[in-house]
Amino acid sequence: MMLWRRPHLVTLLGWGALLACGSRQHELPSAPPPMASPRSVEAIASGEPADPEPTWTAETRAALAALAPSPLPPAPPDVTNKWADDPRAATFGRRLFFDADFSGKLLDGDNDGTDHALGRKGEVGKVSCSGCHLPKFGFSDGRSVNRQISLGAGWGTRRAPSLLDVGQSKLLMWDGRRDTLHNQILGPIESEVEMNSSRLLVAEKVFARHRAEYEAIFGAMPPLQDAARFAPLAATQAGCARLDAKSKCSLPQRGAPGDRQEFDRLKPADQEAVTRVVVNVGKAIAAYERLLACGSGRFDRFMHGDATALSRADQRGAALFVGKARCIACHSGPFFSDEQFHNVGLKPAYVATVFHDIGDEGALKGLTLAKADPLNAQGRFSDGDDGRLPTVLEARLQGAFRTPRLRCASQRPSLMHTGQLRTLEQVVSFFNRGGDRFGYPGENELRPLALTPRERSDLVAFMASLDGPGPSADLLGPP
Repeated sequence: MMLWRRPHLVTLLGWGALLACGSRQHELPSAPPPMASPRSVEAIASGEPADPEPTWTAETRAALAALAPSPLPPAPPDVTNKWADDPRAATFGRRLFFDADFSGKLLDGDNDGTDHALGRKGEVGKVSCSGCHLPKFGFSDGRSVNRQISLGAGWGTRRAPSLLDVGQSKLLMWDGRRDTLHNQILGPIESEVEMNSSRLLVAEKVFARHRAEYEAIFGAMPPLQDAARFAPLAATQAGCARLDAKSKCSLPQRGAPGDRQEFDRLKPADQEAVTRVVVNVGKAIAAYERLLACGSGRFDRFMHGDATALSRADQRGAALFVGKARCIACHSGPFFSDEQFHNVGLKPAYVATVFHDIGDEGALKGLTLAKADPLNAQGRFSDGDDGRLPTVLEARLQGAFRTPRLRCASQRPSLMHTGQLRTLEQVVSFFNRGGDRFGYPGENELRPLALTPRERSDLVAFMASLDGPGPSADLLGPP
C-alpha cells in the first residue's frame, strides 16, 4: 500500500458535502402507510410510475423480520476482556477516550491551528480518540479536510470508521488488522500519524494522573515513578520525530518496542509490565466503546406494528434490499453486516484533495498481521480466546475490506474505506454498476444490478430509515 500526495495543495472545494454517512415473531402491518414519497429527478425523467404501491411477499417479510429483532441485541460477551462489561472500567475508559494528554507531537504541516486540525505542528497533547471519532458525527471523523481521511499527528490512509455498535465485531479495522477491541487501542497510540505516542509514555501518564482509578479496577501498577527502572519520557520525545514523504516515521519511535532507547533498555519483565498497563487502558476504553449504539429506527418501528413509520419508497427499498439489489448477501443480521471482508472493486480516488492510496491489499495483509501480533486474542495479554482469527487466509481476501454496519450510516460524513464516496446515492450507484473494472488488488466480487433510477432512490430512502437515536447523552463526553 502506498500513499501518494500531490505536490501542491489545490483549492479546497465542496465543504458543504456532508453526508446527510433471539428473535420472536411479530405482527407486521397488513397494508403500507399512506405516506407519499419524494421522487428523484432521474426517476421522473425515466417515466417510471410516480409512487407505486410496495409489494412484499411472505419471503420478503421473513427476511426483513430477521433484520429487526426486538430489542436489538447488546454487544455479545467478549472473552478476551474480563472487564468488558465492568461499569467502573467503562467510566474510566470514557475518561481516557476524551483525553488528549497521552499524545505526542503533531508532525504534518497541515496541522495549522484551523478547525480542521487538532493544533499546530510541533504541539503535544492534542490528539485523543474523540479527535477522529467525534460523537456529533456518529463517532466518525467530520473534522478533517473534506471529511474523508483523518488528520491526527499526520494523515492516515483510510476513513475513520464509526464506532456505533463496534462491540458487535470481533475482527476490527477495515482490514481485520486488530482482533480485539482492547488491542486496537495500541494502534492509534503508536501510529506516527494518529496519536504519535508510545506505550511507555501512556503508562507513565496513567501512573501520574490516574493511578488510583486504574488500581481500583486492575490492581497495583508497576513502580513507574522509579526512574532507575523506567526512564522518564516526555511527550515531546515520545513516538516519531519526523515523517518522510510517504507519511512514515523516518526514525525509531521512542518509548515503543524497537526504539533502541528507553523501551528496549527496560528489563523484559518491565517491558511486559508497561505493555500490560496500556493493554488494560485498552480494555477500559473497549468497555466504554461497547456501550456506543445507534439504536433502533423507523424500520424497526414499522416491523413491530407502526404502519406509519415507513413511506412507500422506504418499503420498496426494503424489498429491494433483501431482493433484487442483493444487499443482504453481505449486509445481514440486526446490524446489517456479515462481519466479513469483501472485495467490491473500488478504484481509489484522490481524497482530502491531495491523497491517493494505491495498492491496498486489505484483509489479506491485515489478518496476516493480526495473526502474528503478540497482543492478539491468542496471546498472554488476552483473557481468553474464542477462535476468532481464521486459521487459513484465502486468496479472495486480497483487496477485501470489512462489511460496514448500516445502522446510522446516513449520518456518516463519507463512505467506503477510502472515504471517496460522499453520499448513500453515490454508494448505491457504485454497487449498481458492479464496482470498477480495474485499479485495485484482487478480484471484484460484484456484478451489475440493473436497478432503475427509482429503485436506486428507494434503496437510499430505506437506508435512511435505519437511523436510530444514538448513544445516551451521558456517553457523549467525559465523565
